Amino acid sequence: MDKIKILVVDDEARMRKLVRDFLEREGFQVLEAGDGAEAMDLFYEEKEISLVILDVMMPKMDGWQTLREIRQSSQVPVIMLTARSEERDELQGFKLGVDEYISKPFSPKILVARVEALLRRTQKGGPSDVLSAGGITVDKTAHLVKIDGKEIELSYKEFELLTYFVENQGIALSREKILNSVWNYDYFGDARTIDTHVKKLRSKMGDKGSYIKTIWGMGYKFEVDA
Repeated sequence: MDKIKILVVDDEARMRKLVRDFLEREGFQVLEAGDGAEAMDLFYEEKEISLVILDVMMPKMDGWQTLREIRQSSQVPVIMLTARSEERDELQGFKLGVDEYISKPFSPKILVARVEALLRRTQKGGPSDVLSAGGITVDKTAHLVKIDGKEIELSYKEFELLTYFVENQGIALSREKILNSVWNYDYFGDARTIDTHVKKLRSKMGDKGSYIKTIWGMGYKFEVDA
């Protein structure tokens, strides 16, 4: 069985080696790039990259530019590494399609755990994992969403969020519960991250975006309009 490929992009060789050593110890195949331009060359050459670990501050082509280019052609899961911890930077990452966001310094063991959790969620599913509600069809196996028969493009986290909403129709969900369930770990950032994702998800869903109801002061509820 082929090893799962992970692309690690960081201009610090020591950081790349640290991450590579821990990932290879768990059986992953690791590709390395020292800047965004080199990363994109590898990304286009290697067709089976399952996850990207991406630093923000890099020469030639920074992490934001790299992420934008990746998202033009792929919804591969992306974990962003950054020395910045300001809220606006974190929210920018999520708006651009980041799936996980880890601030430096970090524990390599925690990074590996998040990689494994993200890959499990990416690869899970079975032949009957198809959800339907009010003209929305979510195929968990194929990782596809169709609205009235037309496929729409969602980031990995947007897909997970919509899936969670559809699976919990009619149930009031707090922001904390959504974060713990969709992000799959204890998230210590600002719960407004949820609001950012919901806003983008509603926009992509068109008229069906109204199914995601805001419960002021608490969170959200997915409910199909009569």
